[in-house]
Amino acid sequence: MALNERDFFTEKTEMKPMALTCPKCSHRQDYQLKWILRMKKERIPSGADERDRAMFAKLKDYLVRAEDFATCGKCQRRFDIPSHQSLAMYEPLAGLPKDDYDE
Repeated sequence: MALNERDFFTEKTEMKPMALTCPKCSHRQDYQLKWILRMKKERIPSGADERDRAMFAKLKDYLVRAEDFATCGKCQRRFDIPSHQSLAMYEPLAGLPKDDYDE
């Protein structure tokens, strides 16, 4: 039996800032939005077949926005967050020292 995509990831909730503009009053502000960080597991889960192994090799970490609405800080109206900004690929910061770095 094929595994579900969620079996390959560990999920964690994060708050990240996002600059949005209210469509009603045009007020621009940074909002703290809730995102779900899906990080690829270290090992493939047991019970995986060849199709699952091929899919696991191609997977990458990503963020999914968990909130669809924001409330304007000026006019207090609720507005939709554009749906094209609901998924982001997660890249760890480059240049940070690795845990197993030996000199």
